[in-house]
Amino acid sequence: MDMPLRNLGIAPNAWAVNHTFADITRPPQTPQPVILSTETKTLRLDLAKAAILVIDMQNDFCHPDGWLAHIGVDVTPARKPIEPLQNLLPVLREKGVPVIWINWGNRPDLLNISASVLHVYNPTGEGVGLGDPLPSNGAKVLMAGSWAAAVVDELEQLPEDIRVDKYRMSGFWDTPLDSILRNLGRTTLFFTGVNADQCVMWTLQDANFLGYDCLLVKDCTATTSPDYCWLATLYNVKQCFGFVTDSQAISVALEQSAE
Repeated sequence: MDMPLRNLGIAPNAWAVNHTFADITRPPQTPQPVILSTETKTLRLDLAKAAILVIDMQNDFCHPDGWLAHIGVDVTPARKPIEPLQNLLPVLREKGVPVIWINWGNRPDLLNISASVLHVYNPTGEGVGLGDPLPSNGAKVLMAGSWAAAVVDELEQLPEDIRVDKYRMSGFWDTPLDSILRNLGRTTLFFTGVNADQCVMWTLQDANFLGYDCLLVKDCTATTSPDYCWLATLYNVKQCFGFVTDSQAISVALEQSAE
């Protein structure tokens, strides 16, 4: 090789190329193993292969002026993950774990949204549904770029974080999330956000079906649904789809790995 190589792609799914040569070995990342306690097993996992997904921590679901509050839902439970996420996200970022914000963010024309999805948000056709302005402030419900679809102010999004708009309860359906994770070489996923029994659970299930390792972070996840929905979610995650842990256990694992 008489010419320098240039990187092509996103590490670790990257090549090194020039006019006559291509190195497609994809050098491995340095492992960052930690021992993490969960409610069913002790895990040894690699932070170099991990990402944290923050799902739907948006004004429409978590703010007293958002859509859920407008239809009479008490959003107090949906705000519970805010404080533990404020503590957890910075320490994971320090370890190089990508923070991926997955939010409802619909097209203004709603061309990819079916009647069955519209019905969930406006079952009579007369109320305030997807794309309609909220009476309190005029923000359009779950529309990309609107206040309604924005992450709550209490949670800081940094430039290096990754943002993915979704259009269904699953963050994988009709989105680039799977491609992004595979490009980044991230196969172990921490799940946080709201609602635990709906968008978080559907995204976690799809991740499991796609072969990802799934961990629900209990105190960074919540729901405005009845308690039996929360309990069923925890049961099904542990029984069928992955593991349940909490932010304190993650912090302990990180501290011990640094010793």
